[in-house]
Amino acid sequence: MSLRLLHSSIVLAAATLLLTGCSHDKAPQPSAQAPAPAYAAIARGRIDIEGGLLKLNMPRDGVVAEIKAHEGDLVRKGQLLAVLDTESAQLTVSSAEAEQKQAQAQATLLEARVKAMQQRAQRITAAAAAGAADGQSADDARSSAQQLQGELDSTRAAAAMAARKLTGARYELAQRSLNAPVDAEIIRRSIQPGATVSPQSGPAFVLLPNQPRIVRAELNESFVGAVHDGMSAEVIDDSGSGAPSLSARVLRIGTVFGTSSLEEDPLVRANLRTVECVLVFDQPPPATLRIGQRVIVRFNGKDVSKDSKAQP
Repeated sequence: MSLRLLHSSIVLAAATLLLTGCSHDKAPQPSAQAPAPAYAAIARGRIDIEGGLLKLNMPRDGVVAEIKAHEGDLVRKGQLLAVLDTESAQLTVSSAEAEQKQAQAQATLLEARVKAMQQRAQRITAAAAAGAADGQSADDARSSAQQLQGELDSTRAAAAMAARKLTGARYELAQRSLNAPVDAEIIRRSIQPGATVSPQSGPAFVLLPNQPRIVRAELNESFVGAVHDGMSAEVIDDSGSGAPSLSARVLRIGTVFGTSSLEEDPLVRANLRTVECVLVFDQPPPATLRIGQRVIVRFNGKDVSKDSKAQP
């Protein structure tokens, strides 16, 4: 009997130790996770600049004579980009210059003749009054002076017309050259020397103006009331590159509903109503942020001081 009691005691002790070990190995209950930050709205967007890319067509028909700028170049306002063949335009300018000079020379000659005829008419009139000449001679002299004055007026009008013609010829000559309208970077060039171009043949150059980057977000109609001017936001690269988010603020919200241009599903795009929301960055974004790049905008509801609200 003592052996049986000893065996039972050993079994009971082992079971107690096993249960105690299991109770210590039990995993602790996970603590509650911190709630994710709440955003007033989330929208798709893309990087852009005010006015978008600048497309330049050649202003006149012609053959490209010279290319003065290339893709990737940084150009200044007024810098020459390309030149068409100018031979015919130069000939027109030369002809207009000669016509103007001829009209001016003829006007100068007539001015001298009119002056001389007017003096002669005055002398004859004075002589007729003193009885030294007849009145008919005085009338003839005055008539000749008036006739010459008419010819002078006509010649002066022709000279003015020639001057306007010369101005037009010089303008047309200037239209044979394409200049950069703003400081910009050349993104694309679509012409080559020797090519025949026209204003209807498409952009000769595409420029990226040197202006601050903005974000054009498509705000779903259900979020329009939750977003307002001055609201702060986070801009995140939508490509999954892992780039850090950038802080921005709402500059303005559009007043017109439209369809989405960033939604890939055509069925969803056709039924989705959005309003354009423009945001500006609080700090200059990195150079790696490219025009047309897709982003996600998270509006966190924090207002920015009106004193710091400036146009981009």
